[in-house]
Amino acid sequence: MKILAAMSGGVDSAVAAARAVEAGHDVVGVHLALSRMPGTLRTGSRGCCTIEDSMDARRVCDQLGIPFYVWDFSERFKEDVVDDFISEYEHGRTPNPCMRCNEKIKFAALLEKAVALGFDAVVTGHYAKVISDEAGNRELHRAATWAKDQSYVLGVLTHEQLKHAWFPLADTPSKDEVRAEAARRGFSVAKKPDSYDICFIPEGDTRAWLDEHIEMTPGQIKDTEGHVLGQHPGAQAFTVGQRKGLAIGRPAPDGKPRFVLEVRPKTNEVIVGSKELLAVDEIRGIRCTWAGLPIAEVAQFLAEEPRAGAQSAEFEITAQVRAHADPVASTAHMEWVIDDESPEEGALRLEMVVAVHEALRGVAPGQTLVIYQGTRVLGQATINRAYSLARADINA
Repeated sequence: MKILAAMSGGVDSAVAAARAVEAGHDVVGVHLALSRMPGTLRTGSRGCCTIEDSMDARRVCDQLGIPFYVWDFSERFKEDVVDDFISEYEHGRTPNPCMRCNEKIKFAALLEKAVALGFDAVVTGHYAKVISDEAGNRELHRAATWAKDQSYVLGVLTHEQLKHAWFPLADTPSKDEVRAEAARRGFSVAKKPDSYDICFIPEGDTRAWLDEHIEMTPGQIKDTEGHVLGQHPGAQAFTVGQRKGLAIGRPAPDGKPRFVLEVRPKTNEVIVGSKELLAVDEIRGIRCTWAGLPIAEVAQFLAEEPRAGAQSAEFEITAQVRAHADPVASTAHMEWVIDDESPEEGALRLEMVVAVHEALRGVAPGQTLVIYQGTRVLGQATINRAYSLARADINA
């Protein structure tokens, strides 16, 4: 096969590319340039897709004897990831830019260009598995090693994208083994630290960065009964579950810490309360996608005429709301609802409704909800609302 290896400059993508070459495929390496101003991206161990990363990727390709290219996706990265990140915070949501980058850049823009150029598949260093069912339909599954599993951040992949995705590290038992293999191959990235945090925030201070990109307006901090407890410099700088930086000045009546329960951009309010009130019972997600073909309950529902209030049959799942969070047993269904944010009267939107069997804490609008059955990723949605039955003001 003709393979395009996405080379981040890290050890995982280096070993993935090497395994593709070793398997006898025609491999070409490509590094994505995501910024025209390298100083605006992280460097060193906290970085991703920087100049030093591109040089590391080039050295690996030279050692493998394969062509190497740098593709400039900086404009799409700004529009689809950075601008989206700003817009989500402006609307009081907490986005995951790495999910958006996987969705819009690494497995949309990159794959689209690769297929147009005649490549059969794109290889990355993600720890996840793509398998085919009896009918040959591709499914996304967790990696063999739970601790390194990255299927959550790949939950945005679609059925068509899975047809052209290959993850050679799927069955690798540990990162140590990957590093050992890189060392045996003589790769200089064998001991390179993993990248983490948000690549386009150079200093790692998200709140300071947002201050420069969003117009902040001071407003009120309230409890769930509507009492004003203090002032905030801008609601967009807060996220659900946050404890530090509230500066309320006086303790709660019971002396326990307060946490951000909700950010309300329309009224510019931050709602706070006890840790117990962070627990949610129901999550509603929008912008749903399916990793592979939808399961029968969903496929049948999607084939029907949309109408307000229509619901699919319920199905049992596990739900995961963060990359390294434990999945929680839940029941889900799909539902058509009136889209109150659409300018078109009577417009409908599809929502994924998940009732969790054990309470989840710190669930914020804008986060990604990924649902599973066993090891299989069914799909994902962007969290629009999370409800707690313990809160009297949840419909306020």
